[in-house]
Amino acid sequence: MKNIKKIVLKTALVLLGSAMATNADAQHIEAKSQTINVGQVMFRQPVTVDYQLHNRGHHTLYIDQVRTSCGCTTVDYPLTSIRGDEFFTVRAVFDAKQMGHFTKQIGIYANGSKTPYILTLKGVVVEEVTDFVGDYPYQLGDLLTDQNAIEFDDVNRGDLPMAKIHILNNTDHPVQPVIMHLPDYLQAEISPSEIRAGRSGEVIFTLDTRQIRDFGLTQTKVYLGSRPGDKVATNKEISISALLLPNFNDLSDAQLALAPKIQLSTTSLNLGSFSGKKKLKGEIDIQNTGKSTLDISHVEMMTIGLQISLNKTKLEPGEYAKLKITAVEKDLRLVKEPRILMISNDPSNPKVIIDVKTE
Repeated sequence: MKNIKKIVLKTALVLLGSAMATNADAQHIEAKSQTINVGQVMFRQPVTVDYQLHNRGHHTLYIDQVRTSCGCTTVDYPLTSIRGDEFFTVRAVFDAKQMGHFTKQIGIYANGSKTPYILTLKGVVVEEVTDFVGDYPYQLGDLLTDQNAIEFDDVNRGDLPMAKIHILNNTDHPVQPVIMHLPDYLQAEISPSEIRAGRSGEVIFTLDTRQIRDFGLTQTKVYLGSRPGDKVATNKEISISALLLPNFNDLSDAQLALAPKIQLSTTSLNLGSFSGKKKLKGEIDIQNTGKSTLDISHVEMMTIGLQISLNKTKLEPGEYAKLKITAVEKDLRLVKEPRILMISNDPSNPKVIIDVKTE
C-alpha cells in the first residue's frame, strides 16, 4: 500500500450511535463491508483485514486521523488526498493476544469532521481453529450446508433466540456469503465474512420477537448467496418459521391459580375415509375448565387442505365452544400431516396442536 500512515492508539474510541448514521453522508465515505467478521483466529497470530472504501462524493477527501477502540489494533490508511469517486483501502491488523470473542472499532475522521465513519472488526481468538465436523447434505447454490430450514418454536415476545447453519465452501475460490431477503424481524451474521476454498463457516440467525406483530406461526424464505449481488434462486432457499406465544412468566402463584384452562375433546381428529367424497367433516368440543375467561386469540391452519370454523373465542368458566373442521380431498393429497394451531391465554397450555387424520 502506497502513501499510508500507520497508527496505534491506546486511548479508547468514543463512538456515538448517531455518528454511524449521519457522518457517512457528511464525509461521503462508503465501505463495501463496514463490518468484517474474521471468524476463528489463532491465539497470538495477528490477523490482517482490508476494508475497501469509496469516496462517493465529488470533492477531494482528506483523512485527518484514524482512531481505534484499543491498542490491540493497528491501522494503515492513505496519507494523500483521495479524489471524488475514487476507491481506497484501510488495512487493520489485530494482534490476537487475548482469548475469546472480540469486537474492535475503527473511526475514520476526514475533512475536519468531528464525528467518525465507523468500521468494525469481529471474530473469536481460539487456541486451535476447528471446522464443523458434521455432514453438509444440502446444496444451496455454490455452497453446501448442514440445514436448509430453521424453526424457532415456542418463543415469547421479547425473546431473542438464535439458530445456526454451517456452510462449506466447496468451490475452488474464496466466497463472501450473504443472506438475501431478510425480513425486519431476522438478523443474520456470517462468520467468517470470507470463506476460503474447502473451508467452513456459519450463519447465525437472530429472531427479534419484538418485530413480529401477531401471535402464531410466521414463515418466510431467505436465500444464501455466495457473494454480494448474487441472484435470488429457489435452489438457494432457506425456510424459517417462528411460533410466537404469549408470555406468562411474570404471573404470580395466585394469578396462576385463577387462570383459565383449555380442554379439548381430542387433539387428534380422525375423519375416516374419503371413499369418493370430496370433503370430510368433524367437530371438536372446547371447554374452559379454569377460573377466569378463556380467550382463544388465534386459530390457524398450519397446512393447506383444511377449513375451520370456531363459534366462540371467549369462554367463561365452564362454557363450551365448538371447532368445526372440514378436510378437502384434492388439497390434502399434497399434505403429509394436516394440523391446526390454536393459541389461548391458558398459561399452562398456551399452544394446542390438533392433528387431523384421514384414510
